Amino acid sequence: MQLKTAHSSSFRDPSGYIFIENNSIKRVINPVYFNQYDALKTSGFFDNLIKNKLLISHKEISRTANEIIIEPEQIPFITYPYEWSFNMYKEAALLTLKLQKYSLEHGFSLKDASAFNVTFHKGKAVFIDTLSFDFYKENTPWRAYKQFITHFLGPLLLASYHGAHQLKLLRNFIDGVPVKMVSTMLPSKTKLSPLLYTNIHLLAKLEDKHSEDYEGKTKTASLSKKGQLNIVKSLYEFIKKLELKEASEWGNYYNKTNYTDVAFKTKDIVINDWISKIKPSSLIDIGGNDGTFVRQINYDYKEALVCDIDNNAVDFNYKTTKLNKDQKMLPFVLDVLNPSAAIGLNSTERASFLQRIAAYAPDVTLALAVIHHMSLSGNVPFKESAKFFASFSKYLIIEFPKRNDSWVQRLLKSKADFEDYFGFYTIENFEMAYSELFNIKEKIHIKDAERTMYLLEIKNLNFENRA
Repeated sequence: MQLKTAHSSSFRDPSGYIFIENNSIKRVINPVYFNQYDALKTSGFFDNLIKNKLLISHKEISRTANEIIIEPEQIPFITYPYEWSFNMYKEAALLTLKLQKYSLEHGFSLKDASAFNVTFHKGKAVFIDTLSFDFYKENTPWRAYKQFITHFLGPLLLASYHGAHQLKLLRNFIDGVPVKMVSTMLPSKTKLSPLLYTNIHLLAKLEDKHSEDYEGKTKTASLSKKGQLNIVKSLYEFIKKLELKEASEWGNYYNKTNYTDVAFKTKDIVINDWISKIKPSSLIDIGGNDGTFVRQINYDYKEALVCDIDNNAVDFNYKTTKLNKDQKMLPFVLDVLNPSAAIGLNSTERASFLQRIAAYAPDVTLALAVIHHMSLSGNVPFKESAKFFASFSKYLIIEFPKRNDSWVQRLLKSKADFEDYFGFYTIENFEMAYSELFNIKEKIHIKDAERTMYLLEIKNLNFENRA
């Protein structure tokens, strides 16, 4: 039997693990999970979930007495919970509850309710851990209940009360946000809600009581299937109604842009012209706001990633993709000045954004109206932002707002006594720095705007040795 190395994201599950072979992800199923797998397969459980696009599809490619190997549908780019907008996070939570309800109704139960078991693919949330289902045992509580609270309900509640940045907590708490922490951060009035008192505040108290009184002893609780279904239903209805009450500076960016209609249209034409020449299969728009310019691309690409720092902009993009049934656009939240790092044991359980995007290797990157924020808001020298963009795409379409641009002036004025320090922010210095890593293929000044568009191509030596 050929030795396989478990991928660093899946070594915790005794039921099996994933590994990479010929650039494809495959999953090994261990004998301890054979009975569950066969029951899920022969009963039509898997087929029904896959048919309804709730579970990632897979095919069985080999079977021995020691292992079963399945190959799931390949997902080109995985996003993590701390990169989802509020409504994306809600969809992932509701999907998990749907799966638990369906499982209970068919003699099974989710043994894992981690937010990392969900990602977004072809315009919607999809469950990707095929081995998370186990047999239901009569009168046994939901094994993954607390995990659901710490991975989904807790972060969503904190975001609803304190802002979307709370959704990034799983970057620090990979095993879930502690219930006691959620309880202390919520307003006291939430204790008057029967659902929140039971599922958050009382749960936090029981944790303390268990640690103080039980001294390591275990106590088996009992809960009927009907009782479980009632809990799942109440959680589903509550989360479905949760809202994020938070304004943002960039959520309606294109309603207050300094572009004239002529300039806006010219920019759109330039982008479409260059995209038609590049003929990309995949692309990423860094700082893409609500996806406006990608949505106006006429070329038939396969997939577009659109990320932005602003939750509301990403949420708007996400809702628009759902409304349009757009399966080619993947919105997600990303702070270009602090992209997601590698986390977990040995910092390898969850890959960094730069690792994932370099592996994805989009054919072209769009960076529209983002360089002045990196340079002036983030104090990032041109040579550093050039290194960032040169690390994952062959082509770069970048927009440079000149010093007289109203947004640039606004950012410069915010620097007060340090405004003179940013004298480096000139189009000449930009071209000089970026020319070290890129060839300038085309350069077009946008009429009626203090902005210039560039089509850059990575220099061969640097692209072949990119990170």
